[in-house]
Amino acid sequence: MAMTLNIGSLKLNKWQLALIVGTPLAIGLGTYAIKRWTSAPGGKETDGAKKQNDQKRGKGKIEKQALSIDGTAPDSELEKNKKSAELGEELTPLKEANNYKTEGNNCYRNGKYDEAIKFYDKAIEKCPKEHRTDMAIFYQNRAAAYEVLKKWSNVKEDCTAALEYNPRYAKAYYRRARAHDATKNMLECLDDVTATCILEMFQNNNTIMFADRVLKETGRVAAEKGMRTRVPVVPSACFVNTYMRSFIADPLQSIQLPSKSESDAPLKGFLRARQCFINEQFDDIIPACTEEIESSEAEAQYKVEALLMRGTFHLLCGSYTESKQDFDAILSNADADPTLRAYAYMKRAALFIQLDEREKGLADFEEAERLKPDNADVYHQRAQILLLLEQIEPALVEFSKAVRLAPNHAIALVQQCYAEYRLSLLVGDQRRLEAVMHAFEQAIERFPDCVECYSLMAQVLADQQQFPQAQQYYQKAMKLAPNNPALIVHQAIMMLQWRGDIEVAVKLLNQAIEVDPKCELAYETLGTVEVQRANLKKAVELFEKALLYAKSQAELVHVYSLHNAAVAQINVTKKLGIDMSSVSAMVHSGAMPQGM
Repeated sequence: MAMTLNIGSLKLNKWQLALIVGTPLAIGLGTYAIKRWTSAPGGKETDGAKKQNDQKRGKGKIEKQALSIDGTAPDSELEKNKKSAELGEELTPLKEANNYKTEGNNCYRNGKYDEAIKFYDKAIEKCPKEHRTDMAIFYQNRAAAYEVLKKWSNVKEDCTAALEYNPRYAKAYYRRARAHDATKNMLECLDDVTATCILEMFQNNNTIMFADRVLKETGRVAAEKGMRTRVPVVPSACFVNTYMRSFIADPLQSIQLPSKSESDAPLKGFLRARQCFINEQFDDIIPACTEEIESSEAEAQYKVEALLMRGTFHLLCGSYTESKQDFDAILSNADADPTLRAYAYMKRAALFIQLDEREKGLADFEEAERLKPDNADVYHQRAQILLLLEQIEPALVEFSKAVRLAPNHAIALVQQCYAEYRLSLLVGDQRRLEAVMHAFEQAIERFPDCVECYSLMAQVLADQQQFPQAQQYYQKAMKLAPNNPALIVHQAIMMLQWRGDIEVAVKLLNQAIEVDPKCELAYETLGTVEVQRANLKKAVELFEKALLYAKSQAELVHVYSLHNAAVAQINVTKKLGIDMSSVSAMVHSGAMPQGM
């Protein structure tokens, strides 16, 4: 949730993790997508054969493409049947059925779909039912004609019939998936397109991209529901502290508590909330702020501060409606301190970004700047938002303003270095890249106690595949923050990149969860690794844990997509009687399973 770019929130690209594990992720599927296999012997024409066939076809003639719905060459089959009839040979029911199918294929190619359906009807009627493969093809071909006519219920019925005759018929699954997609039955669609991916051994990019789109849609729908029903969870101390460290001059962190000699009475309201913050008793902060806000005007000395702190913790818990109400109350109070109002704008801006209301968020930053043009946090917080939105050059401009106003704030400086790094890669400027690496080193020399300096340097080095050097910086960061779970997660990811060592990575990820049982990134990453290891049930459990601690709608969409993908694979592999671990082994060995 924290809109900072320090180690607590700088995530690896969502689709890169499985590439690290060694098998490309099906762009969100959490399954095995592999390079296209080279054609098996006989799968392609040799150059000589191609030349010979071209000569047979005749110069300047364009070869008619065989019907793709079943892969047969209908014209030659029809001619053979006609010759058999001319010779007085009696057509068997199967040959007669295939004759009808061929006529149907010809009608289909010529755009006569209703006529094609009639021929397929005859083929289905004539074919002996024990010829299961042929029956499956006839039903699937008829479904293809229905699909062109957008008769989706007929498509589903015929594909289902085809699959009853051939339960591993990839084309029938794919066509039924498209029918489900057209009728917005997205979970059924996901099961069918997942079956197609598995049966095609993840060789077909079109199928994979279709699956990716379906996953995102199922994730979006589930996330919208999840946002309405989720139970807010107070994040871990590490998460809260990481967020708070991203501010340069947050007024909530500078208010001093009265000394014990001034009063023996227990602290109440906002001052109690401030004490709870110092003691990391974060569960008690919202109730203490509420006590201040609901007290009488005469007793409430810190009502605006209480609203700002309560709104901040609602934001960190993912309670966006309540958070916005608190920030709105401050911003509607013209008498409120301008500095507090400026921070209310900044934090509401982050809230809008989490809700994917970008324009409102950026507008709030403009209001904050209008109120406090010399406040470094305005530019620093906006820079982090812009960088997360991939607006690198504008982000760099904002980081520069923040560093100029607060030259001794280590996090702003090192994040400026990171933005420079991203831009140097974007424009392909090697000299600029070398200067950036030198700037990182200078930042570390200047701020040797800043965890973010070491962690961001480590991530940049890992990105450059300088893994031994990156490991050294991670170790230095861990000495400063041994209980930072995100540091441990990033080390696990680097071990996958560097050595492909899944066992060590899993050990580190479990360590991160032990350190912080609320670390969403650890559950999500470990779940993705378990998918790669074909431990699908375990992966589902981990994704469900991640969903408990995901804050933003974007995070929920992503984790729900991964979760739904794993559930679909469980459904499909059980239905098909396939062990996903054996599929993985065959993918890597190049051996096609029998019956696929």
